[in-house]
Amino acid sequence: MGLAGLLIGGAISFRRQGMPRMISISFWVLAGMSLLGAYVLTLGL
Repeated sequence: MGLAGLLIGGAISFRRQGMPRMISISFWVLAGMSLLGAYVLTLGL
């Protein structure tokens, strides 16, 4: 969950700095995958 927060912060920061859109999108995708991974780890399969 903490990693997802850092990635979202990075995506917002890159967006404000005017970096290419693909970098921001990739950070959002990685944040989503991180949240999904955190959810799967809490299931305790």
